[in-house]
Amino acid sequence: MRAQASQSFGKPVDPRQPFVLAVEASGGPRIAAANAAAAAIGLATRDLLADARAKAGVLQVRPADPVADDAALRRLAIWATRYTPNVSPWGEENGADGFFLDVSGAAHLFGGEQALLADLADRLDRFGLPARMAVADTAGAAWALSHHHASPLIVLPSGDETKALATLPVEALRLAPDTRTTLRRLGFKRIGALLGAPRAPFAARFEKELLLRLDQALGRRPEPLQLIAPPPVYHSLRYLLEPIVTQEAVIAVVTRLMKDLVHPLVRDGVGARTLRLILYRVDGAAQTLEIGLTLPTRDVKHVARLVDLKLERIAEPADIGFGYEALGLAVTETGPLTPAQADLSAIVATASPEQHAALIDSLRQRLGTHSVRQLKPLESHIPERAESRCEPVGRPEAWPAPDDARPRPLLLLPKADPVTDVLASVPEGPPLRFRWRGVLHMIAHAQGPERIAGEWWRSPQVLPPRDYYLVEDKTGERFWLYREGLYGDENRPPRWFVQGLFA
Repeated sequence: MRAQASQSFGKPVDPRQPFVLAVEASGGPRIAAANAAAAAIGLATRDLLADARAKAGVLQVRPADPVADDAALRRLAIWATRYTPNVSPWGEENGADGFFLDVSGAAHLFGGEQALLADLADRLDRFGLPARMAVADTAGAAWALSHHHASPLIVLPSGDETKALATLPVEALRLAPDTRTTLRRLGFKRIGALLGAPRAPFAARFEKELLLRLDQALGRRPEPLQLIAPPPVYHSLRYLLEPIVTQEAVIAVVTRLMKDLVHPLVRDGVGARTLRLILYRVDGAAQTLEIGLTLPTRDVKHVARLVDLKLERIAEPADIGFGYEALGLAVTETGPLTPAQADLSAIVATASPEQHAALIDSLRQRLGTHSVRQLKPLESHIPERAESRCEPVGRPEAWPAPDDARPRPLLLLPKADPVTDVLASVPEGPPLRFRWRGVLHMIAHAQGPERIAGEWWRSPQVLPPRDYYLVEDKTGERFWLYREGLYGDENRPPRWFVQGLFA
């Protein structure tokens, strides 16, 4: 994990003199924060204020406001999610004056870790928050370097934790004041002195704290971070070339963000149940909107409308400041979303000619121009002549209403297939068995006949009549077949054909 830490201090009364914020604690007031001048003379957080006064001589002290500081740090941490969703404010044990950022997989979006640090430092400086920052493989190493390295901005190469920490004071391990004092009394002033010493005496004297912090900084033991917000399941972030100030512009960006999220949602077969929208203002503030949905969805327009309604209820022009420079949309909770086929017949029946034309154009672009055809009904009782294929021109013509007494198959073969080995009752009984495409079918149920005579006006040759049967074999397959000709006709013996298949 690449963890990034940043540290910033409040404004002192006189920046050239040591200045600290103090809080009440066991044993007397302790330092909660210190400026650069105070740090330069060795003052650190959690030191006793009495010891600090003795060391500094002249020390500017103001009471700390932990509640206000915590709220301000939280707002700043939320703003920092513009770099990565995984942001964790430092707890009291770490000084509570900065935050960790897990920039794994995010630094390349800014041109690398060094470029990300430079951008973050520049923005914080514009907010009046000069900062010290470091990037390392572990949170402990990043904290140590950001507080005690000579450079205010440093990127530590992977695997160099031992070498980088060796020259830093033991205070860089985030130890309790009593532990730091005891180590110095024993002659351990640098972390390097601890690295080569036997571990057993440290474990017996300092319980778990010392070795735990040392192992965390070196990456030997994990250090879970308490994130400012639950990590998103899917996340999309967009930086704007120019700040936006209108609600319409915000909705336009949200629409694009949701479109970016649709692909991974479709890929994983899920929909969004809860979304979190963060609007990053130019002045460093960030506004968070939570959107909950009754059912999982991937509908871009629906999500954009919900955000629009939310903004109408809570947004005030004065709250926008100089506008929003970035927007992030995260899916924090998902639910399964099974694809469902729409009823195309109902859509076609109620659609306007323009909508029909738009559907045809869409199908042509997806399937190819010559792959889209429209069926046109013809006045003929012969099944293969009752319809024709033509170029789609708009709303299809009305088809005759289906007749339950004369069912028609779902699939009509392009050309009737002859069958053999037919056993049927004479003269007009249904078939009892037949062989089609090499398979013998034994009939269990039959319906018919339905006689369709030949169309004598289309040809001078008299065509024999057809008797159609709907049959079901013993396996459940259903066929629409016919007998052409009549039994007893010596000149034209009857023949059997399969015309279509039922579902």
